[in-house]
Amino acid sequence: MKRAAIISKKGKPELGRIVNEVRSWLMNHGYTVLADSVTREFAPECEPAEREVLAQKKPDFVIVLGGDGTLLSVARTVAVAEIPILGVNLGSLGFLTEVRQDEIAQALGEIDAGRCDISLRSLLRCCILRDGVCLSFHEALNDIVVHQSELARITDFEVLVNGAFVANYKADGLIVATPTGSTAYSLAAGGPVLAPDLPGFVITPVAPHALTNRPLVVPDNAVIHVTLKDSREHALLTLDGQHGVPLQDGDTVQCKISELKVKLFKLAGRSFFDVLRTKLKWGER
Repeated sequence: MKRAAIISKKGKPELGRIVNEVRSWLMNHGYTVLADSVTREFAPECEPAEREVLAQKKPDFVIVLGGDGTLLSVARTVAVAEIPILGVNLGSLGFLTEVRQDEIAQALGEIDAGRCDISLRSLLRCCILRDGVCLSFHEALNDIVVHQSELARITDFEVLVNGAFVANYKADGLIVATPTGSTAYSLAAGGPVLAPDLPGFVITPVAPHALTNRPLVVPDNAVIHVTLKDSREHALLTLDGQHGVPLQDGDTVQCKISELKVKLFKLAGRSFFDVLRTKLKWGER
């Protein structure tokens, strides 16, 4: 039996209408529909399934109704089960949730017919090292950021790539971004845009003290070490802007490519550059 899940962002005025449109389409095409508590406020007949248990529920795909933040939280959960995601944009920008509301039926039809393209996105796998011991592992689709948890003060970071010393950065924070995350915080901090299938990562300092400290692109087979040298305040490792882990001076965040991939559906014939041009308002041809 075909199974699909709907995960929604709370508080969108159009959500009730869209949930019922998606639920009706799926049920009319023979799908069992799973849904989180936000979605089930409008479709209580759906089988309960919060985003944290989607990998165990194993739907054929997940529909995210919301913005990129909602999709990021779902992506980290379902990557281990290789469940593809359809992102429907109910937010403002939405590089990841690129399907418009008026394209939902078209996208679902392409998925059901097996014609919808899939974009594979790399994840970062990070380990927090303290005194040479790994305290915890974390995955991120967009980026990891090492920064102050409270006041905006300059922090000292030592960065190594494949064991080679790169630099001691004095900055408000340091970002390691995937190609997917190159259009997020890294872009706002002055980093370059990477095509999502490019095998690389971007190391971007946030408000560096030295103007010569520029963003650096490294291959995705590199192992990156970011060591917190002198934070002066409480520091955090933030994952995709959603989950924070406390750090101490001397801690090292080791970053490398994850074995997992995130699968994102995209409409046939739509390129990354179409999305980029639309979202950044570069104009039409």
